[in-house]
Amino acid sequence: MKKKIVSTLLCAAMAATMLAGCGSNGDAGTDAGTDANTSTDAGTDAGTDAGTDAGTDAGSDADAGSDVSYAGNISIMHFSTSEESEGNGGSDGFRTCLAKWQEENPNITLDETVLANGDYKTQIATLAAADDLPDVFLLQGMNTISWAAQGLVYDLTDSITSSPYADLYNMDYLVPFTADGKYYAYPALTGGTCTVVVYDQSMWQAAGYDSFPTTWADVEAADAYFNDQGIDTLAFGNQGQWNLNSCFVSCLGYQYTGTEWFSNIIAGNGEAAFTDPEFVAALTETQRLFHDTDLFNKDFNALTNEDARERYISGDCAAYICGNWDVSYIQATLKDSDPDKYNNTKFAVLPQAADATKYEKFQNIGLGYGVAISSKVADDPEKLAACIDLAQYLTGTEFSNYVGENYALGGFCGSSFDLSKFDQFTQDFYNYSYVDNKGCEIYDSYVDGSVWSVLNTEMQEMVNGDKDPATVAADTQAAYEAYLAQ
Repeated sequence: MKKKIVSTLLCAAMAATMLAGCGSNGDAGTDAGTDANTSTDAGTDAGTDAGTDAGTDAGSDADAGSDVSYAGNISIMHFSTSEESEGNGGSDGFRTCLAKWQEENPNITLDETVLANGDYKTQIATLAAADDLPDVFLLQGMNTISWAAQGLVYDLTDSITSSPYADLYNMDYLVPFTADGKYYAYPALTGGTCTVVVYDQSMWQAAGYDSFPTTWADVEAADAYFNDQGIDTLAFGNQGQWNLNSCFVSCLGYQYTGTEWFSNIIAGNGEAAFTDPEFVAALTETQRLFHDTDLFNKDFNALTNEDARERYISGDCAAYICGNWDVSYIQATLKDSDPDKYNNTKFAVLPQAADATKYEKFQNIGLGYGVAISSKVADDPEKLAACIDLAQYLTGTEFSNYVGENYALGGFCGSSFDLSKFDQFTQDFYNYSYVDNKGCEIYDSYVDGSVWSVLNTEMQEMVNGDKDPATVAADTQAAYEAYLAQ
């Protein structure tokens, strides 16, 4: 029987954590970013039959033609490089829609600056500090409040609420891009997890486990076997420093703190602190796993995320902790080159830590970036209208339908696709992301980059054994209090 999946449903399932933290039943939901909670199962049942035609039809009408009068140049900066888009549904969809919008608006020249993700984060922050942002750019949720307060980003509230796609938007996705009740970006790319354990089932079966273990104790028990085979049990890359935060601690942390703690951190209401014993315990377990055991490749702080990914692809590790974009790349790489490994590749949540009292099958998920517009563009109303049209196109049904049909992914807007047409790998990852596990927020989609800069830098020292968890927590709390005092 044909099973129809609606990305309106995807948004309901994925955004389950975006308003009030992840504190409800079986919610799955922030790229991001990856966040009022809705039961995933309830959302799935309701969404399967509802909204498909509405999303598709509305999108067809809205995308039918562009009414842009501006002629001239628009500068745009993003990180969907050609390399990034290989197998990455969100980046492929972004590039495809950007090219199509350019084709439909020949009187406009897009001056593109395209950087690798890590370089993008550095460069966009530099440009923001110089008050020299591009006309259109990708805004990371953690920068919204401070950049809005500085007057750097244009207030998109009216354009979002009056958008031709407004009835299809999942407004919960706007939370990371909201400041003082106003919206400053259209949530972009695709909703997906930042924390997934990708593992080779055949390797773990050889080690005596039918699937990836559910406790760290069992993972450690399997470590001796893999060491004897000359391979790492787990691969990880933290050269960029953000990886340990986004792809590990912001998920492991929920096992210790539960869902309410980070909601209070976001709210800044004084009811939670990074020095709380539960969060320090999460940092302590992180240090133990990376520094005191042999589970991970010893060069994890020197390796990029992409380097670690290649170790999984080449069979030099039995599992790899990563984000949904890496899964897309692994899928595209292995499908033809190594069908056996492709078919044996499965997905799991982080195992339970022995002293974690709030454990659930957490995976952090969301949309961590949004298409934003420089406030300076408002000086030219026709150019502003063109930039808004571009932002709506890059996040509307043209994009959602493309990533749904081609990758079984969802975004900010409605679309429909038939999950059953996809292979088992894709169906398994879809169910991992949107159905089977509980969603929680990605830490650095919220608060402020100044806080995460301290945490990320000091955690890198911590897992090297050069700084203790309590000190890292105290320094992060100091940065957090400075941010709140602004």
